[in-house]
Amino acid sequence: MIAALKYLHLASMLCWVAAMIALPLLLSFYGNTWRTNHGGEKRQARYAEFRLITHYGYIAFATPAAVISIAAGTALIFAADVYDLWFAAKLALVSGMALVHAWIGHFVVMSAENRGIDKMPSPLIALGLGIPLMAGVLWLVLAKPELAGLADWLPQFMLQPRGQE
Repeated sequence: MIAALKYLHLASMLCWVAAMIALPLLLSFYGNTWRTNHGGEKRQARYAEFRLITHYGYIAFATPAAVISIAAGTALIFAADVYDLWFAAKLALVSGMALVHAWIGHFVVMSAENRGIDKMPSPLIALGLGIPLMAGVLWLVLAKPELAGLADWLPQFMLQPRGQE
């Protein structure tokens, strides 16, 4: 059971991370090329292609991968009884990834409504925010560092058991 959950979590996480890298690149580079053609019919066809790729890439690929990854990871918490401090740090970084994911979705919507992303900041900012978060999650999972020094910074009530076991 744990092995199947780990496989599902890892596979969906890889898909989610790939989409979080690909979508800002598509929005940044491909999103500007449809406006450079001078023929109206050809330009409209390129815009429709851009819109379908980004919309379905976000709605049908990235978001389901994120939901499956988070659901399988949550199931792993209880199945493997992982309650270490490094894991809390990992959850904080995954929360940041979810915020970047939502911001990428905002870019996708705005690129459709404005017929381009020229009025927004560069989508590459989302890439610059997302990659350190992804690298941090990977490091925490592989290294599983002892973060005992971090416990000194936490409030005392967070370090005591609540007697609900």
